Amino acid sequence: MDVKAVLPPRGRDYRLDLLRGFANWAIYLDHIPNNAVNWITQKNFGFSDAADLFVFISGYTASFVYARMMLERGTVIGATRLIKRAWQIYVAHVLLFVIYIAEIGYLAQRYHDPNLENEFNVAGFMQNPAETLYQGLILAFKPVNMDVLPLYIALMLVYPLVLWAMLRKLNLTLAASFLLYLAARHFGWNLPAYPAGSWYFNPFCWQFLFVFGGWFALGGASESITFIRSRAFLWLGGAYLLFALVMTLAGRFPELGQAMPTWLYDAFNPNDKTNLAPYRVLHFVVLAFFVTRFLPREWPGYEWPIFQPIIKCGQQSLEVFCSGVFLAVVAHVVLVEVSGSLWMQILVSAIGIVLMTLLAYYRSWSKKVDKAPKPPVAAQAPVAAKPAE
Repeated sequence: MDVKAVLPPRGRDYRLDLLRGFANWAIYLDHIPNNAVNWITQKNFGFSDAADLFVFISGYTASFVYARMMLERGTVIGATRLIKRAWQIYVAHVLLFVIYIAEIGYLAQRYHDPNLENEFNVAGFMQNPAETLYQGLILAFKPVNMDVLPLYIALMLVYPLVLWAMLRKLNLTLAASFLLYLAARHFGWNLPAYPAGSWYFNPFCWQFLFVFGGWFALGGASESITFIRSRAFLWLGGAYLLFALVMTLAGRFPELGQAMPTWLYDAFNPNDKTNLAPYRVLHFVVLAFFVTRFLPREWPGYEWPIFQPIIKCGQQSLEVFCSGVFLAVVAHVVLVEVSGSLWMQILVSAIGIVLMTLLAYYRSWSKKVDKAPKPPVAAQAPVAAKPAE
């Protein structure tokens, strides 16, 4: 195999765990409407948010794990392991899908609030369960807040071919991904959703961020390190992050937005998340380069106790993400039906993160127990042959 990519060093990269844990916490907080605590998340201070981070890290992780497998054990084995991982994510999605609908249906009846079914886009299931369930199984029907995993599944299913190409033509594959991104935005390509509309995360656009994560892992970051460490990037990147902060805050505070020219405000508000607006991509690229510059792989701070819960949530990302989707519904209902006060917003946010963290620690312990070595079997002493009489 004529490999052009440069694989990352062996061993766990705790930067990924830290950032993925942060993404899971932020997605949970962002999924709770009218929650003041989600003001601490990334979406309020720039064009990109935790979903961008989650997709990027997923592409990065898939690349350095399965690329090494392709190189050491063959392309077929690496490709089939990618498909197996996509199947595991699909099974988790289906399980979450069923529990999610049951949860919303129960809460709507418990609090006599049928609007919950409409608010979370599950009313169609109550009216036509057989067709809606089928559409959910083929990823066309997605309740509110359940759009990320179908995107992840779709990208993982086609990634064996992409990864095969990246190992041979890294930059060319990224360029092809970018051309697909531009074509999808220009021609309006997207997948249909049920019962109407299209996917909230357009896979033809969001694939670029996933592939960019793979490019980053397979040598793109090392190729760009001179630019990343340059003074020009520090000033230009910092200026763009500041501009993104101002424009995002303008969308949050009408007084600030009204003080800006209409053409400038309208160019960035509302933020085009479905088709991954170019200014959103650029914002995330700048953030990724800044993290590479200022957060080294060998930083000793990863061992600090304060970071251990969030790192653990990043290591058990799938389980934590699924539990966060479930808990966000409960938190929202509590704020609507019990109390929407600030202290209750803080309480449900904190309890949800604690429960997600406890699940992460349990899953980590459970996996260690499953992999525990079996005790050695005591060797039996050889039985001496009885002498013939």
